[in-house]
Amino acid sequence: MKAVAAWACALVMGAAAAAETPRSAAEALVGHVRATQDAGGRPWAVVDKGAAKLSVFDAEGRLVAEAPVLLGLARGDDSVPGVGERAAHLPPGERTTPAGRFEAEPGRNLRGETVVWVDYDTAFAIHRLRPAPASERRPQRLASPTPADNRISAGCVVVEPGFFEKVVLAQLGRGHSVVYVLPETRDWRTLFADPG
Repeated sequence: MKAVAAWACALVMGAAAAAETPRSAAEALVGHVRATQDAGGRPWAVVDKGAAKLSVFDAEGRLVAEAPVLLGLARGDDSVPGVGERAAHLPPGERTTPAGRFEAEPGRNLRGETVVWVDYDTAFAIHRLRPAPASERRPQRLASPTPADNRISAGCVVVEPGFFEKVVLAQLGRGHSVVYVLPETRDWRTLFADPG
């Protein structure tokens, strides 16, 4: 029955594929995750790279809160091989936020800061905004009304510190969770919707 529901959901969503905006793709993914119960009773989140937004859901699939995010400087959906060992010294073209479904868990980075590891092997995490060179204008980018200037990180998803503490850690920082990152170079259904 679960496979039939997933197939029907994918079929309905497929009819409107060409006209989808980044936000409607995020809404379709949320519907898919709820319909298939893909998160398995765990809290989950959706990173919409097109809108530069993070949506966090509780274990029952209810939206807790949304916030703007900073994303990887480079456009793309895949991590470069070996990126985890070189995360601090990536050239601009390799600073992508990878797309996909990730089994996430809380932890600490090499500086001892609390993060939510989206993919530990590639050093991909959700973390709070940190001090950075003033020329990067990270706080201003987060606060801007458009997602056009939110590409600046090495690939991590960066949120305002209060949102990290009150929402991300409260929901995703207590144990295992699932993080879905929408692609920007391919159709989202190729990563998430399984019609079979």
